[in-house]
Amino acid sequence: MMKRREFLQKSSAGLAGLTMGSVLMNHETTSANKKTGQPVQELSLKKGYMLGTFPERNEYTVMQQFQMLKTAGFHGVEPDSGLDRSEVLAAKEETGLEIPSIVVSTHWSQPLTSPDPSVRQAGLDGLEIALEDAHEYGAARLLLVPGRVTDEITYDTAYKRSQEEISKMVPLAEELNVTIAIENVWNRFLLSPMEAARYVDEFNSDYVGWYFDIGNILNYGWPEHWIRILGERISMLHIKEYSMEKRNSEGPGAGFRTNYLEGDNNWAGIMQALRDVGYRGEYGIAEPAYREQDIPHDRWLKEYVSDRMDTIFAK
Repeated sequence: MMKRREFLQKSSAGLAGLTMGSVLMNHETTSANKKTGQPVQELSLKKGYMLGTFPERNEYTVMQQFQMLKTAGFHGVEPDSGLDRSEVLAAKEETGLEIPSIVVSTHWSQPLTSPDPSVRQAGLDGLEIALEDAHEYGAARLLLVPGRVTDEITYDTAYKRSQEEISKMVPLAEELNVTIAIENVWNRFLLSPMEAARYVDEFNSDYVGWYFDIGNILNYGWPEHWIRILGERISMLHIKEYSMEKRNSEGPGAGFRTNYLEGDNNWAGIMQALRDVGYRGEYGIAEPAYREQDIPHDRWLKEYVSDRMDTIFAK
């Protein structure tokens, strides 16, 4: 498949004139591969776990968290940036768990779209630390929320400002061989998969991609649509469930309060879409937003997360 950079260079529109048509053209190329009748490559995903969602995490050391995840059947861990590197590396070495990605810990508190230059600089400093953490851990990408739209931060301002700030760190990302992967979150920003694709492409770098959160989409769209449009831009996946019934009866946030396989994600369709676009991120990272409170943590990690992810990945 043609790399994004090659695609843009050969496009007659180029970066300055990138249009929704060019995004769709990339999408249609992916769909056409399915129409050829050629066998679709099997998708074999490793299971990772977002450490920030570890149950009662303050009760356990980093080493204990890694050990429990290893016992539960996970292959990798996704820590936050800014942790004690020696502690994380020791846990990685002891358990043999991989660190395929990390989460920028400052992107909410110091957003890159802030009107305050000092806040934006703090956010950039946080992104720089995250890039260095990822490099030290051997992670190929990091998760970044690019900013948010508010009553004082207009949509177009957020778009332009976030790109300007992220661009300052792209050279370091390329030097360290770490992809800055933009995640879709409820930040009132990048609400369409076509816009998300365009946003990534405008960096014109193979080191800016997309971190696709499956559950975050279901409130206003279909994950399968996003996957097929984003295609090879998807660098990593967050595996998250969502219940439309709870959303409708209790409010949007309540939709996340459901176990894997008990919500409304069309997991078979999602997995097929990932096969169709040739997802190459190797991992699906669990980000459980709900936990059965009366079940011991080790049992919950195994039975309600790890085992159910096996079922999802086999769809």
